Amino acid sequence: MRLNEWQLAFEAFLLEESTAAPPALSSSLIGGPTLGVDTGLAIYHNAYKARLLEVLRNDFPVIYHWLGDEAFDTLAGAYLHQHPSTHYSLRWLGQGFEAFIREYLVPEQSAPLSELATLEWAFTLAFDAPPGVPLTIETMAGFSPQEWPALQVKPRPSLQWLEQRFNSLALWRSVKDATDFPDSEALEAPQVCLIWRSNLLCNYRSLESAEANALNGMINQGWSFAELCAELAVIYGEGAPLRAVTWLKQWVHDGMLERLE
Repeated sequence: MRLNEWQLAFEAFLLEESTAAPPALSSSLIGGPTLGVDTGLAIYHNAYKARLLEVLRNDFPVIYHWLGDEAFDTLAGAYLHQHPSTHYSLRWLGQGFEAFIREYLVPEQSAPLSELATLEWAFTLAFDAPPGVPLTIETMAGFSPQEWPALQVKPRPSLQWLEQRFNSLALWRSVKDATDFPDSEALEAPQVCLIWRSNLLCNYRSLESAEANALNGMINQGWSFAELCAELAVIYGEGAPLRAVTWLKQWVHDGMLERLE
């Protein structure tokens, strides 16, 4: 058996459910005085599966806390069976977990659980995203009066925009803060949650609808600062410029935005 053939055979063995190695693979190996080939391969097979489950538990600790050992391992095992690891880095192992949950479970179960998976994965994406070039308060202080009306911004690469229909953030916070785990509940109205990285730390906050609409206009619809003020004038009248600059200052202070040149 050539090396590449042996590697493919070993990979196929690890991806199978059974710990029994095919004869062609086991016959290509030599056991030791205290550990036979089949036993050694079975140990390696189980260790590989255990490592993948460990990665998913670490990437989705709140779902793991919610479901418990047995239910989580059953769900994660089914996911790994349908979506075996294909990337050289385990960093991407959980990329399809949210979509799998939506398809695998009935809607009553999948809706809150998949939303929680999206939230947990968003922290992973934010942590690993490129830093970008954040707009700063100091930079804004140097703007000329002529620059302000045309000012446009874009989200930093780490910014994740989530629309939540359940109290997923409360569940996540309870595990992080080691407090009582609340029941999953539907929110009275959908809520926007932002997750981003600033100064090597992941941050999050929820937005009320008016602020969410304003930020969405700036980063997704390309509003300039003048257009933001015009949109807010419908609601806040003469107070629109103050409201606009207050929100913009907060977004910049939090490290969410870059200037769109």
